[in-house]
Amino acid sequence: MITMNETLSLIPVLLAGVLLGAMFFAGLWWTVRKGVGSGRPALWFFGSLLVRTGLTLAGFYFVARGHWERLLVCLLGFILARVIVTRLIPAAEKPACTAQEAGHAP
Repeated sequence: MITMNETLSLIPVLLAGVLLGAMFFAGLWWTVRKGVGSGRPALWFFGSLLVRTGLTLAGFYFVARGHWERLLVCLLGFILARVIVTRLIPAAEKPACTAQEAGHAP
C-alpha cells in the first residue's frame, strides 16, 4: 500500500519530468526554427537530437534511481510538458501545410 509520504515524494519527480519535457520539446522547436534557415540543416537536427536525447535520458536515469514507479511518474510529467509546450506555441508558428499542399502522398 502506498502511503501519503510516498505519494508526496513523487511530486518533485513529476516536476522533473515536466522540466525534462519542456527542455526537450522547446529545444526541438528552437532547432526547427534555426535549422530550416541554416545552410547545414542536417547538422542542426542531428546535433540537437543527440544533445536533447542525451540530456533527457540522463535526467530520467538520475530521477528514477532504479525505481520503475519514479520512472513512470517522470514519463507522465514529460508527456504533460509536451501538451503544455504545443499549446504555448502560437498558432501562427505551427506548420499549416497538409500532404496535398506539400505535393506528395500522405
